[in-house]
Amino acid sequence: MKGIIETIRKALKAEAHATKLIDTQRWFKEEIKTYGLKSASVGKIAKTFFAEVKHLPKEEVFALCEPLWQSGYLEETGIACDWVYRFHKDFKPKDWATFERWIDSYITNWARCDTFCTSTVGTFLEMYPQYVKKLPAWAKSKNLWKRRAAAVSLIAPAKKGLFHEDVFKLAEILLLDPEDMVQKGYGWMLKETSNFDEQSVFRFVMQHKATMPRTALRYAIEKMPKDLKEQAMKKP
Repeated sequence: MKGIIETIRKALKAEAHATKLIDTQRWFKEEIKTYGLKSASVGKIAKTFFAEVKHLPKEEVFALCEPLWQSGYLEETGIACDWVYRFHKDFKPKDWATFERWIDSYITNWARCDTFCTSTVGTFLEMYPQYVKKLPAWAKSKNLWKRRAAAVSLIAPAKKGLFHEDVFKLAEILLLDPEDMVQKGYGWMLKETSNFDEQSVFRFVMQHKATMPRTALRYAIEKMPKDLKEQAMKKP
């Protein structure tokens, strides 16, 4: 397995030469590193090389993911996220420390945050719900991506109607966050929650709409009927 990371990088570069590159940078405010591949191509490469490591212990695969995270390339971190999630049935409580360290060390844009947190962290929280109590501290972090991570980690559970009270607790903490990426994150969390309890989300929006950033508000009400949207958008 010693040379697999370099082999993956050669495969990514080869695919970049063989296909039409996409302008990924336009979706980001911050400067990013990218080979310019479509997500489908990255997924195919991730699947191909996972076949070579799936027999290894989870900890060894996590260790192989470390240089992929460290590279900073979107595609390489996408492969790391893919591989980690493929071991989700084997997640143990001790993995939380690794996941949090990766967030602190390597997540520097919305794509990495959402790919990792909506799948891996969200699934972990469903398996070990006691760890949801860790999210309020994330929501108060100085790191904007960790604040977004607090919200988007509940996206997948919220789609199933889980962690209802925790969703609103996090939304309260993040309510006045100045970063639009965080506003979009908790607005998205509320939107998914509205699938199961539209009235509670609507009441939350109406209660806070005088101060709630319009970006977050628009995300939260996106799936609501027209009449509720109009009430929510009406200036107080």
